[in-house]
Amino acid sequence: MTHGFQDSLPFLAATSHPVVAVDDVPDTGTRQPSYIRDHRQRLRDRFMAGGAAALPDYELLELVLFRAIPRQDVKPLARALIDRFGDFNRVIAASPMALAKVTGVGPAVITELKVIEAAAHRMARGRIMARPVLSSWDALLDYCHTVMAHRETEQFRVLYLDTRNTVIADEEQARGTVDHVPVYPREVVKRGLELNAAALILVHNHPSGDPTPSQADIAMTAQIAAAAKALGITVHDHLIIGKSRELSFRAEGLL
Repeated sequence: MTHGFQDSLPFLAATSHPVVAVDDVPDTGTRQPSYIRDHRQRLRDRFMAGGAAALPDYELLELVLFRAIPRQDVKPLARALIDRFGDFNRVIAASPMALAKVTGVGPAVITELKVIEAAAHRMARGRIMARPVLSSWDALLDYCHTVMAHRETEQFRVLYLDTRNTVIADEEQARGTVDHVPVYPREVVKRGLELNAAALILVHNHPSGDPTPSQADIAMTAQIAAAAKALGITVHDHLIIGKSRELSFRAEGLL
């Protein structure tokens, strides 16, 4: 999912200090210099022979940038992006406005990165939809980490399940700030009734990286669980997604 991408495009056009972007350089029709052409082919060959594991993050990022910047050396830009955001995952997940602050990044680069992000999200989501969660729990965790672990602000999602504990809907309920997201228990349960859901799983992320629940997290979960129980809907779990691990309310005895 790429929430915020389309909404951020006006920023690229309207900023009072236009980004100097190598991907905005007019295409003169000239061929790539041989050293660039040879370097790109070597990277492609290594990738096809050994997969992503054969390349460090900045070289994998180069492969992505080749399409956006067809005739220039993208290694400096790939390194600059890794230096700015930390690793490949965080570059792909960075917001368009944050990306645009890096010299050399323009609309073509941002679009290419957001397409990669959307593809990753869609593939991960496809592994959990219309499948029982008990037999695809690891895939569910992978999906939650893919979509939420590297976000810069908090997001609250609900996975709605039918009587066979099959995922019938995956919906973002709210987005917030770096340390808060507004959640309305009534709306969560109301949507469950509309979907004829029998159960649900709550999920939200902590941009700090630490999935330890706050007192507000615990209180909100209790409110949703109570409201859902009154209407015959079970809250199976509440997952908090950190940078490298998650916390389960059910496993911690908080639900």
